[in-house]
Amino acid sequence: MKIGVPKEIKSDEYRVGLTPDAVRELVDHGHYVVVETQCGSGIGFNDKDYQSSGAKVLPHAKDVFDHAELIIKVKEPQPKECKMLTKRHTLFTFLHLAADKQQAELLMASQCLAIAYETVTDSVGRLPLLSPMSQVAGRFSIQAGAHYLEKPQGGRGVLLGGVPGVAKGNVLIFGGGVVGRHAAIMAMGKGANVTIVDKNIDRLAELSDVFNDRINTIFANNANKDRLLANADLVVGAVLVPGDSAPKLVTRDDLSKMKKGSVLVDVAIDQGGCFETSKPTTHTQPTYVIDDIVHYCVANMPGAVPHTSTYALNNVTLPYILKIANQGTHHALANDPHLLMGLNVCRGEITHPGVAKALGYEYVNPEQLLV
Repeated sequence: MKIGVPKEIKSDEYRVGLTPDAVRELVDHGHYVVVETQCGSGIGFNDKDYQSSGAKVLPHAKDVFDHAELIIKVKEPQPKECKMLTKRHTLFTFLHLAADKQQAELLMASQCLAIAYETVTDSVGRLPLLSPMSQVAGRFSIQAGAHYLEKPQGGRGVLLGGVPGVAKGNVLIFGGGVVGRHAAIMAMGKGANVTIVDKNIDRLAELSDVFNDRINTIFANNANKDRLLANADLVVGAVLVPGDSAPKLVTRDDLSKMKKGSVLVDVAIDQGGCFETSKPTTHTQPTYVIDDIVHYCVANMPGAVPHTSTYALNNVTLPYILKIANQGTHHALANDPHLLMGLNVCRGEITHPGVAKALGYEYVNPEQLLV
């Protein structure tokens, strides 16, 4: 199969869809790989690295799209990339369509097959391609939040770990999934007082066991939310509904209950955000302030640590890329119901129920379109 890797063009995005090592693996399996020049420069890979691995380097993204059948990216295609897609293309990348109707419409118009990393499942219902980026984002949320708690950055001036004689900072995490668990690991490492809120009591029990009762686990209800927000220094939004928009857990009115200079970090911003006052930001301009509360809502948090993120992502995506390349897209999707769950757009239709619900489109069973 002809596989193409364009350079990411989203603001402050330095990751790359395939490392040279991953390219070599594909070439060794008999596939033809083209990459856009300098596609891996953000993490120190140059064109010679890709050429040595067997890839052909092309000067422009349009050349990559014209040569390839399977397009491998990291972030969702920007409008000018969507317009390069045609019905002969399969796109494999993060899409996050629930919060991006324009992208959905452009992908539908292209007639391509668009497979989203974030909705591919495994045999027990987990999201294996989203998981490593959730791990990175969860840990990074605490690193970023701690920075913006500093007074020169607009925060309260709180050190999360405190010092002898001074109380620790309070970290409140909404959501006990992968993001929440890894945020808790990082926050504990900084010495903070950590609380995870979730509506799944079994998940809370599991987290209590995992952390050996060193964190607080609280059942999600409005009374508990109000009490916890009033004491929080750093709040992390880590709630995910696969394919669908994130629920709004903290309202504009809730901000008045919080301490001035507290920080909100919305890891769910790719899915519309789980705070009512959230809006996407970039690493260049990562924060804004509403009602004296600092908001950090960068839509590609793992992009700040692209070396770690690229390798972590390639570790899990490469087996799926090989499956698609070896079997062909239609056969791979037909033979793997978990990969099929990743198919969000096919031949102009929305083929994931969560995405269809979020965008107000009719859901079309992908098996009807792949015959």
